[in-house]
Amino acid sequence: MSQAPEEGVELCKPREACGVFGVYLPGGPVAHLSYLGLYALQHRGQESAGIAVSDGTHITVVKDMGLVASAFDDRVLAGLEGNLAIGHTRYSTTGSSSWRAAQPFYRGLDGTEFALGHNGNLTNTAELAASSGMLDGVVTSDSDLVAELVAQRISATPQITRTRPREAVTEALAAVLPSLRGGFTFVVADRDRLIGVRDPHGIWPLCLGRLNVDEPGIDPSNVDPHRGGWVLASENPALEVVGATFEREIRPGEMIIIDAAGCRSLWPFASRPETGGGLAPHLCIFEFVYFSRPDTNLASQNVHAARQRMGAHLATNAPVAADLVMPVPESGIPAAQGYARASGIAYGDGLVKNRYIGRTFIAPNQHVRSLGVRTKLNPISPNINGRRLVVVDDSIVRGTTTRSIIEMLRGAGATEVHMRISSPPYRWPCFYGMDTGTSDELLAANRDLAEIEDYLGVDSLAYLSLDQLVEATGVPGGGFCHACLTGEYPIEIGARARAEVFGSDTDEPPRSLIATGRVQPAVVTAPLTG
Repeated sequence: MSQAPEEGVELCKPREACGVFGVYLPGGPVAHLSYLGLYALQHRGQESAGIAVSDGTHITVVKDMGLVASAFDDRVLAGLEGNLAIGHTRYSTTGSSSWRAAQPFYRGLDGTEFALGHNGNLTNTAELAASSGMLDGVVTSDSDLVAELVAQRISATPQITRTRPREAVTEALAAVLPSLRGGFTFVVADRDRLIGVRDPHGIWPLCLGRLNVDEPGIDPSNVDPHRGGWVLASENPALEVVGATFEREIRPGEMIIIDAAGCRSLWPFASRPETGGGLAPHLCIFEFVYFSRPDTNLASQNVHAARQRMGAHLATNAPVAADLVMPVPESGIPAAQGYARASGIAYGDGLVKNRYIGRTFIAPNQHVRSLGVRTKLNPISPNINGRRLVVVDDSIVRGTTTRSIIEMLRGAGATEVHMRISSPPYRWPCFYGMDTGTSDELLAANRDLAEIEDYLGVDSLAYLSLDQLVEATGVPGGGFCHACLTGEYPIEIGARARAEVFGSDTDEPPRSLIATGRVQPAVVTAPLTG
């Protein structure tokens, strides 16, 4: 299922899944608003971008490889007139990186058509495809599979298409959703409706905003002032950039339907979470650590402030005598600020980032890959030479880039390098939408703290504990998925997906990774020490 990432300078970071956006605004510039919303979500996926627009009669889909700005221009957007739209920016965790796999996916049949965008990853894709009689190669990804399942359901219920055509997509989607396993959010557009879905565990975020008709760029004469508009987005900054006001987060297990009548909710999964009969929420903890923009709010908590608290906890638990606290830009900046403030050590920049290089640098061998790190990051020698450094970053996955950074700092004259990581050791692969490869590729999966220090070439290394990470989020009772840190997977994993990641032909990971009640890491978490 999951595609192994190419070698490059970003291998030390977890890869995001996708960003989704949707807007309902009859008479408004929905394509242009979607473009702006996707621009705000560009960090969540940079392989391809797409927008689907409905004018009430037809759905038009435009998508292309590359960044949002290269996929669309004024000429393309001007031709996308309609009442509602969905948008998607992609990083592939399942399926190939190709135009065919770009989203949104479109289906049209029996007088009904819809487009679908997906963030996340299903864990039972192979089982669903097999049970539906699909041959290999029919669909390009788990997202494409869901679109095909919805289309099959519509074809199987012609009476709905004939008697209640406006309900066909909504009812088919509600029928398919309970069969899906994994972490997912969807935005779906039919000719008249915008639909948003969040999985019953709430692994990935999705929020709702209200769009006022008096915003710049919206012609009030074309918009019903009593309706206004609605926006769905993976993160709230995408609401703000289009002038929408945050209303609330979509609840785990909720399917929200937006049309001329306003907003309403359905609960297609086994039970409604807010009644007490649903599943506990499991928001991905890495939304706080790395994925979300610093200006995003999750569970009413600002991500930037949470990351600063992570750094402050590190300073308390893993103090060290040093001359400068510096971040690995840009992901380590808030935690480094928190570390410096709590420790009293001066904060400064030791690395400058080239803002014009893409996120992936493909190279034929390790030597050239090391040079690729310098293409993206370069040391500020006067700030480094002769100094003892505390280097703060949010995570280490494979360690190749971190090791190259340490070598650069040593070469620039650092006398000591102490690495501080504002999350626990990353030991387990994610099956729900974060791409980190197989367990063999994870630096901490089979190494203790001393071995990791030796590999990286640092004088000391310390990680944040899970308890303190959760405390730093500001929502300690909110519920998180931290399977990549603990091996505790909250959602059932399909046999084929488990075998591909753990390298086993059975339904279980290797016996050395199994302990009572749950999958356990192969090494004991090292204590935080200076």
